Amino acid sequence: MPAKDDSSEKEKNLELFLKIGLDERTARNTIANNKVTANLTAVIHEAAVTDGCNRTVGNLLYTVATKYPANALVHRLALLQYIVSSKIKTPAQLDVALSFLAASGSDKLDLNKFEESSGVGVEVSAAEIEQTVNEVLEENKASILEQRYRTNVGELLGHVRKRQPWGDAKTVKQLIDAKLYGLLGERTAADDEKPSRKKKEKPAKVEDKTAPAVISEQPSEEDLNPYLIFPQPEENFKVHTEVPFSDGSILRCFNTKGLLEKHLKTTGGRVLTRFPPEPNGYLHIGHAKAMFVDFGLAKDRGGGCYLRYDDTNPEAEKQEYIDHIEEIVQWMGWEPYKITYTSDYFQDLYELAVELIRRGHAYVDHQTPDEIKEHREQKKNSPWRERPIEESLKLFEDMRRGLIEEGKATLRMKQDMQSDNYNMYDLIAYRIKFTPHPHAGDKWCIYPSYDYSHCIVDSLENITHSLCTLEFETRRASYYWLLHALSLYQPYVWEYSRLNVSNTVMSKRKLNYLVTQRKVDGWDDPRLMTLAGLRRRGLTPTAINDFVRGVGITRSDGTLIAVNRLEYHIREELNKTAPRTMVVLDPLKIVITNLEANSRLELDAKKWPDAQNDDSSAFYKVPFSNVVYIERSDFRMKDSKDYYGLAPGKFVLLRYAFPIKCAEVILADDNETILEIRAEYDPSKKSKPKGVLHWVAEPSPGVDPFKVEVRLFEKLFLSKNPAELENWLDDLNPKSKEVISSAYSVPSLQSATIGDRFQFERLGYFVVDKDSTSEKLVFNRTVTLRDSYSKGEK
Repeated sequence: MPAKDDSSEKEKNLELFLKIGLDERTARNTIANNKVTANLTAVIHEAAVTDGCNRTVGNLLYTVATKYPANALVHRLALLQYIVSSKIKTPAQLDVALSFLAASGSDKLDLNKFEESSGVGVEVSAAEIEQTVNEVLEENKASILEQRYRTNVGELLGHVRKRQPWGDAKTVKQLIDAKLYGLLGERTAADDEKPSRKKKEKPAKVEDKTAPAVISEQPSEEDLNPYLIFPQPEENFKVHTEVPFSDGSILRCFNTKGLLEKHLKTTGGRVLTRFPPEPNGYLHIGHAKAMFVDFGLAKDRGGGCYLRYDDTNPEAEKQEYIDHIEEIVQWMGWEPYKITYTSDYFQDLYELAVELIRRGHAYVDHQTPDEIKEHREQKKNSPWRERPIEESLKLFEDMRRGLIEEGKATLRMKQDMQSDNYNMYDLIAYRIKFTPHPHAGDKWCIYPSYDYSHCIVDSLENITHSLCTLEFETRRASYYWLLHALSLYQPYVWEYSRLNVSNTVMSKRKLNYLVTQRKVDGWDDPRLMTLAGLRRRGLTPTAINDFVRGVGITRSDGTLIAVNRLEYHIREELNKTAPRTMVVLDPLKIVITNLEANSRLELDAKKWPDAQNDDSSAFYKVPFSNVVYIERSDFRMKDSKDYYGLAPGKFVLLRYAFPIKCAEVILADDNETILEIRAEYDPSKKSKPKGVLHWVAEPSPGVDPFKVEVRLFEKLFLSKNPAELENWLDDLNPKSKEVISSAYSVPSLQSATIGDRFQFERLGYFVVDKDSTSEKLVFNRTVTLRDSYSKGEK
């Protein structure tokens, strides 16, 4: 039978997807994913819009194709009728509708409750929207007047959306923009300073730069339930994977009624997942996504997630890694249902291997690794493949008893050497290793492979959803083949895209090289994307999990996520939780000539931008004396219109203190190096300068401010994707770490302890490092204040 013209079919689908209003990029990405293509094509035909529809309807149909709950398929047609008739016409409505259907499952749909919960028939007038916007702006007026155009508009939109969930998002946004303009007037240079394209000295900023609002007409992925795509345990009787064999037969993978009933009786119908790391290295941010998927699904469904150490290689495992993994899992906010080891099941795995031989599905092979590789490349059977079952049983027993030398025999599964799938070429099930096992001791000298043990232990632990990254997709055939061969319960398998972040490497081999060759300062170096490194850098589990949720659980592989996107979530979290303080990294001395040398004022400084005057806990004390220090970069000999720092004859405001005016500049003998500034302060505060600077003062005459060490970190690699480079080590950023050994800080920081996080005003977010001592505090920069990420970025 002639093969179907695949390219013709793709062009046909592309044309169909463009007709419903998808942009070309989304349409082309969709046809690259067979599952989404099939779902979307079915949805379009069910909705009877094969001749096209408007973009709003088309985008909603796309959401149905990608997010519809599998347990409620009987109601999909009804939902589509609501969409094409414009009874459900916004992403917010559809989000609620999908949640309602997921909760209803295949039960009879209560249309009255469905329509009520989804806002069907609810019309929100422009007047109602305007009234709600006015209320929200009035409630936040004080903060808006202080923050001006740095106000987080996204939060204002969120407040309106909570009160008017069905209001038109465009109208809300336009109203807020217009009313902010009416309240604040034109933007000033201080509100919206634009960086110059030319390289020049960095001007002082007027205020903090917090993360800008991220606005979207459609609800962000963070607002959706990412676990709706997964079926319920009782649905695992359906065929969702087919394994073709070279002889033309097809294995349709599903559980028999008896196997599924036994499984459900054992589990009580609960969702059980597993997070199965190998204890041979430190976890990185990719594992954060795996935890979010595995632990998150179990938590969402009221089930449990095993923390299972995949410890089948006795030469690679270390207790150090086992302890680290358990600690990091808990730090990330996840609670294991049980902690198990693959080695806990070594006896079960051995007995099932014997059974596999008895059933004629495995044999003992004597080929060398090179011979096995050569035969697999040529799709040639091993000369020992058809040896008698009794002979393989005896040889496997000899392997177990240590009677055969290491490397002289393996147990291989008898799969399909002529298959188109490389992972069906008689994979190794057992190999000989005369190495004691860290967990199992010296009982065994044969150890199971990942391909043999993983699926069986999933079955033995009654895992409902076996979730892994897409590089394991071709192993799905072997997974189900083995469980079918042994008549074992078959979990539901689903693969998702791995998390790839820019300007870093995440392979264990490369990470291990960086650590062992001292290119970085250990596994917890803050420049690494290991979770230990991110924790030391000051990231919170909340920020990491929000980042992963925002990336989503998809099958779009190969996408490189900009590290700026992670930084956005860090700022969002720390902006709410990190108290403000002041530190000067490169101090320039200023002597205030009209303030007595022994004078000292105690001023109040805000820990939080919205600190209320009657809340003393929201303030800290800063001394103000006749000697203060500002950043050297905040002074110039020559002033300009777009510069808000200090210059001769010019006023600036010292944050929380007074305006000062530069009266004299003291230069060194070279007539270039600035030694100090002589200035006068305005105790009346009548002058109103635009520039606002952070500063630190001498706590008493002749005594330097409190000194701290500050470590500034940049991206570890210069290229976005160093893993693709042949000489990837040449791409290391030589300026990825800068140590400032004697920065000046306000006195209140002396009480900071390891792990405390702060915003250093105008500089960024910082955390107290573990290298701190009673003599000197060490701060790591977590992230700068400036944010270059918007949700248009990947």
